[in-house]
Amino acid sequence: MNTNIIAGYLQFLRKSHNYTQEDLAQRLNITRQSVSKWETGTTIPDIALLLKLSKLYDLSINDILEPKILPQRITDFEQILTIPEKDLKAALKQIDTNCLATALMGASPETNNLCAKLFPETDFKSTQHHIGSIRIEQVEETQNQIISMINLHAIE
Repeated sequence: MNTNIIAGYLQFLRKSHNYTQEDLAQRLNITRQSVSKWETGTTIPDIALLLKLSKLYDLSINDILEPKILPQRITDFEQILTIPEKDLKAALKQIDTNCLATALMGASPETNNLCAKLFPETDFKSTQHHIGSIRIEQVEETQNQIISMINLHAIE
């Protein structure tokens, strides 16, 4: 469960139903700040609120916590090379450094170089060294989460 993807998906759902944060908060009988915290990934809704959200959006709780985001822009991690740098940086800013460093462990030198260029303040090699050995399945899972985040960003 990736809180960044959940946060982005909750924001997408709200906007696609033409609700402001205030509108949604009133419908759920909570504060606007609670909605904001979900959408920034600070917290996720508790089970009672997830149930209300699932009814409001006509989705299962699983659909909210593990959204199936259809490819809008890319289907493979290496395809990030085809995205304009400004758009890519905006999407990748939502991913934490360890997550991005993990995904880059299975990426081409070109993709690693692009991310190093986009985020010169981040030492990905050092972060990867700190993470250490990792199973390829974890790298692929992390890459898939980033693909989902980029595709969600493209929908918005």
